[in-house]
Amino acid sequence: MRCVSVLCALALCATAGAVGVACGEDEKASSRGQGARVDRFDADRAWSLVARQVAVGQRPAGSPQLRALAARLRRLLPNGRFDPIPREPGLRNVVGTLKGRRPGIVLGAHYDTLVEPKGFVGANNGAAGTAVVVEAARALRRLPRPPGAREVRFVLFDGEEPEAGLPEESGDFYRKGLRGSRAYVTQHPGRTAAMVLLDYVGNRGLKLPREGSSTGSLWTLVRAAAARVGAGRLFPRTVGPSILDDHTPFLRDGVPAVDLIDWSYPGHSLSDGLDKLSRRSLDGVGETVVELVAELRRT
Repeated sequence: MRCVSVLCALALCATAGAVGVACGEDEKASSRGQGARVDRFDADRAWSLVARQVAVGQRPAGSPQLRALAARLRRLLPNGRFDPIPREPGLRNVVGTLKGRRPGIVLGAHYDTLVEPKGFVGANNGAAGTAVVVEAARALRRLPRPPGAREVRFVLFDGEEPEAGLPEESGDFYRKGLRGSRAYVTQHPGRTAAMVLLDYVGNRGLKLPREGSSTGSLWTLVRAAAARVGAGRLFPRTVGPSILDDHTPFLRDGVPAVDLIDWSYPGHSLSDGLDKLSRRSLDGVGETVVELVAELRRT
């Protein structure tokens, strides 16, 4: 496995211990940190960005409405740019960058929606994760840059959903979906030390257990960050199913990665509307990832 030593399992545990969370003690840390509060992530701005995406309507990969949205999202990211996806005409990732030493950190989400069912607006399945990435970028940009900070890339993946039907009906979702994340990993070899994916992260009653394939040592740091900002309740100690998602190409390339996703949420249903989301959920996840990435930048 190709992996940057400081973010391989043992080094991640050492980093966790340095910030007060020894490996295997994350539950105690979560309990201790429940009273902590910070206010660096703007949940109202994130909510407004979710609403703006939903107002566009269905936004399948390559569609005119998604390309227009991508132009707006690019302007919201630091040093925003497009990365075209080879052999996928009309598809492009949106990438922002806070400069620093490499390999760096990737904070990502997909911004396209399902092609079916017709009328699907993807409030949680696409828009929420996108909004948290954008607002986390804004918050991190405002923080003092630590000496020797790692690069941070904010990547909005296109083509996560397959060209037709639902992912569970595609037969080979890894090849028919995940087009933007697979392209990013191929286009930027050796550039990423750790990857954090935001997928279903904005729903009411949010619970984010560790997704089954996510790197355990990096997950320990996620829970420690959540405890420090007072959002530990969102990240239970339980382990959920393994899911093919935009973190999977990174894992297959040897990069530690976690997928923040509440798989109990009906994310492939027409019911995935703004009325199912919560500002409190967006805020808890947003504060957590800002804390996490700020810490990872210093490793």
